[in-house]
This record gives sequence, structure tokens and C-alpha cells, in this order.
Amino acid sequence: MDKKVALITGGTRGIGKAIAEKFARNGFDLVLNYARKRANSEKTRQEIEEKYGVTVQIIKANVGEVRQINRLFEEIEQAFGRLDVFINNAASGVQRPLMDIREKHWDWTQDINAKAYLFAAQQAAQLMKKSGGGHIVALSSLGAVRALPNYVVVGVSKAAVEAITRYLAVELAPMNITVNTVSGGAVDTDALKHFPNREELLEQAARHNPAGRIVRPVDLAEAVFFLSTPAAFMIRGQTITVDGGLSLLAE
Repeated sequence: MDKKVALITGGTRGIGKAIAEKFARNGFDLVLNYARKRANSEKTRQEIEEKYGVTVQIIKANVGEVRQINRLFEEIEQAFGRLDVFINNAASGVQRPLMDIREKHWDWTQDINAKAYLFAAQQAAQLMKKSGGGHIVALSSLGAVRALPNYVVVGVSKAAVEAITRYLAVELAPMNITVNTVSGGAVDTDALKHFPNREELLEQAARHNPAGRIVRPVDLAEAVFFLSTPAAFMIRGQTITVDGGLSLLAE
């Protein structure tokens, strides 16, 4: 049971899968949480296990419900007895103009993106105590600090994620747990397909990005992994932006 274990919520596709592969490549056993499409999740599990020779457990849970979060961590403890890294990647939300937002849109988005992070971090910290500490990294987006079209509810939830990170970083430091956030620019994943202005976002990002290309999932995975290593020990409560410099440009 000496092998390190990483939990990636929403870890069976898109950015989460890229993060999972980065940790697997470095010898971590994995817990990949998913909400739907078990067949796709099983395929990801099989691919990673065969390619990297690590153990991968997939667990279905709607992280917007605290009861299911608690069950998720109970299963992790039963399977591995420890947790070294928690990557809060799972996200959802309603993309609509501000005046079209309804209470159910707000509640759904905040539950999945913000509430889940706080209560999952509590459970993760309890497990990390068993192995002397660990690392927590959350995923955010530029909409946390910029007003993007149709993004008001998700943007507010991501701003909450970044604020929660700061509080976790301070309060979990005595437990030898580091906490940070990685914020990405426009990344062409399945999630972006739900944006009504997806093509416009991608074209603009690629054309104007100082790095000369759009952000790829592997770019975020590299930053997430770095923040989960001893090299990043003194980085606490920070939001690291990975966007090729796009957000530095004046409008």
C-alpha cells in the first residue's frame, strides 16, 4: 500500500483524462470519478491500466450531492487505504445570458462547481492525514475574473473555487497539504461543445494567443502535476493561469 493514489473527479474524459494519464505515467494508482456513461469510463480505465501498468478504479458519483461525495471517499479508503492527491476537475453549468438565468441554473452550477470542491476537500484532507499530507489542485477558468458571454453563473462558481482554494491552503497547511488552482484559457474539449459561441472562442484564442496556438488539455495536466510535487511546496493558495499569455492582452 505504499504506492501513491490520486483522485481526479471527472477524470475519464477531456482535461480530466489528460491529468489522469500524467499521474499514471508517473506511477500513481488512480481513482477516476464519473457521473454518467459507465461504458466510456470503463474504456478509459482499461486504456490507462494497459498503457501504464497502474491500478485504476472508476467510481460513479454526482459530486453535487454531499452524500455521494462521502460515499466516494469511503470507497477510496476501502480500496486503497490512502489518498495523496485530489484533483477537483469535475464541472458543469448553465451557459445563458444573465437575464435568462433561473434559480435552478444557479443551484445546479454552484453545487457541482463550488460546493462539491469544499466538501470533497474536507474528505480528502482526512484521508491524506494517514500518509502525512498531500496535494489538492482545483481547475478554474478565466471566466472567474473576466466577464465572458453567457458565462455569468459558471464564472461566479469558478470565482468561488479560487476563493475556496485560498481558505483551504491556509487551514490545511498544518496538515502538510498544499492547495492551489490551475486556470485555463479556451480549451477545445467536449465541455466546450456546449458553448453557443464555441467556434468563435476557439478561433479568437488561436489567432490572438501569444503562444501561437490554443491551450491543450496536456498543458493543464502538466501544471496540475507540477503543483502536486515537492517542487511546488512553497506555492500555496495560488491560481496559476495556463493560457499561453492570452489574458495578458488588452482588448
